[in-house]
Amino acid sequence: MTAIVAAAGALLAVQASGPAQASNGSPFVSGSNPILFVHGYNGDGSNWNTMADRFRADDWPTSHLRQWTYDSRQSNAVTAQQLAAEVDRLLTATGAAKVDIVSHSMGGLSSRYYLKNLEGTAKVDAWVSLGGPNHGTDSANSCFDTSCAEMRIGSSFLTGLNSGDETPGSTRYATWWSPCDTVINPDSSVSLSGAVNSRTTCLSHTALLTDTTVYAQTRDMINR
Repeated sequence: MTAIVAAAGALLAVQASGPAQASNGSPFVSGSNPILFVHGYNGDGSNWNTMADRFRADDWPTSHLRQWTYDSRQSNAVTAQQLAAEVDRLLTATGAAKVDIVSHSMGGLSSRYYLKNLEGTAKVDAWVSLGGPNHGTDSANSCFDTSCAEMRIGSSFLTGLNSGDETPGSTRYATWWSPCDTVINPDSSVSLSGAVNSRTTCLSHTALLTDTTVYAQTRDMINR
């Protein structure tokens, strides 16, 4: 495998595996928001199977769990426009006033663009970034899709996204980063000013999707 393929593959949000486990605390209630899951580079909606199953075990109805799939090679700005339409569809389908967004890796960039530039803060109560390259990652230097270039440290896309308030509006923001995540370099890239930024135990980039503690903390953050 060449270095380029290896680096691109490292950014892949692979499908998570493992049994769903019911957990204590913060089960679904009538005021809980529907959740839109946004995968990372080269991923798809199935990456969220384990986490979505855990939400179901905590009484979230399937109608409130949208495991969205999009073309991760395109600009994150284009994805953000498509995400806006997906949020509207989820709100219409559930009758909810707002959604929560849970993102992994590059999915944090398009969803943040939506919040910052497409008036998404009016429709999103809580936003979560698991291992997001919010300030860039050197792993993106070896892949060449439009979205990869946008993930590079110092890219014009990230410069615009991070200018001014990194966590605008009344939306609640939270990030999780792992000291053992070799895909997001530097580790400090994940944290955002104005967000609740949490360090995990020693987890790989994809393990953020399946770790039971990260799940429970994510659930409790969005469901309050």
